[in-house]
Amino acid sequence: MRGHTTPGGRAGFGASLAAAGRGVASTFRDEANFRFQTLVALAAVALSVWLGTATALVIVCCALVLGSELVNTALERLADALHPQHHPLVGAAKEAAAGAVLVSAAAAVMVGIVSLGPALLERLGGR
Repeated sequence: MRGHTTPGGRAGFGASLAAAGRGVASTFRDEANFRFQTLVALAAVALSVWLGTATALVIVCCALVLGSELVNTALERLADALHPQHHPLVGAAKEAAAGAVLVSAAAAVMVGIVSLGPALLERLGGR
């Protein structure tokens, strides 16, 4: 990363945090899926707080989805930089990384339905 290592070649903690922040910011700026997932995550956490349900679980699920998307984006960018021409193995790697995002998002939706659904129905239905 850009100049975040110490003279011995090891990254300082603050420099590592700054580099990670740049990675999140560039992904947010460049990837519509990440922006959408971030919006959904914020809404899910807000809903969980409003309902008084398993907010920690919702936060963990959201972090897993967003983290998966960051890894997917990193792999795509690296693959495109190293092998800009189409290659079946690069395509398969990118599809597998996208599949990881899909699996984590599907699990998060299921957790949301199970953990938020009953409380939301009760709140809206007045039961």
